[in-house]
Amino acid sequence: MKKRKLQAEINVVPYIDVMLVLLIIFMITAPMLKTGIEVDLPNTNAESLNPIKTPPIVLTIDVMGRYSINQGGKKNKYLSKRDLILSVKNLLSKKPAAAVYIRADENLPYGDVVKAMVVLQLSGVQNVSMVTEPLSNVKR
Repeated sequence: MKKRKLQAEINVVPYIDVMLVLLIIFMITAPMLKTGIEVDLPNTNAESLNPIKTPPIVLTIDVMGRYSINQGGKKNKYLSKRDLILSVKNLLSKKPAAAVYIRADENLPYGDVVKAMVVLQLSGVQNVSMVTEPLSNVKR
């Protein structure tokens, strides 16, 4: 009888199957990981602020004038003015020195941004900064 010679090959087909499944899973979950509400920020040549030690409170106002505030990694949801005041007061009670940034859509009327600043003032906020896109990021 003839002895068979051992074949030293690695079958990579199962590995390819696993990689394709992982690729599909990542393709489906990646868009879901995006947090926050999409707004078109105005473009300016303003200087960037110095980094701060405590995470800021970020108020986002979309083009429809709806408010959303970051909740420390929780999914963002729209808030009424009353709920916004309560949320900001609650966040300021935990970290009174936190900075407050407003991310407002560039197509939002200026009056709506001012109204948001009044709501923040009613919440006890002393200093507010506006978030913009640098001119180098202008889409052409």
